[in-house]
Amino acid sequence: MNTIRITKQFTFETGHALYGYDGKCRNVHGHSYKLSVTVIGTPITDTSHVKLGMVIDFGDLKKIVKEEIVDPFDHATIFNKNTPHVELAQELMRRDHKVILADYQPTSENMVVDFAEKIKARLPKTITLHSLKLQETATSFAEWYASDN
Repeated sequence: MNTIRITKQFTFETGHALYGYDGKCRNVHGHSYKLSVTVIGTPITDTSHVKLGMVIDFGDLKKIVKEEIVDPFDHATIFNKNTPHVELAQELMRRDHKVILADYQPTSENMVVDFAEKIKARLPKTITLHSLKLQETATSFAEWYASDN
């Protein structure tokens, strides 16, 4: 049986600030993130199955990523909950802003690791998360590969 990789791409807008960073990104700012999710598996061969020939229905993959990543992170601001930014986060929440308090510094590198764990937990047992690419700007991105982990 052929092993196939399929990829679905997503976009979302998220703000963040990097506490303790020595550059501009210590200030609250935002990005138009692009997330590419690649899974690997074998196409369904059961001729009576409604998803014959699919590794996973793109719609099913979209539902997982939308619920775990896009909906929570889109138009939210993410802060490391273990920094003084928590005070700013609490003030924003009091003003009814969408805020995520993460256990990590909200860099693309850490976000892509977080996203991988969230997506892997939701995939069917017959499907493996192969890789993620989180593009922060037109020229900057972080990648996660299962084979590296």
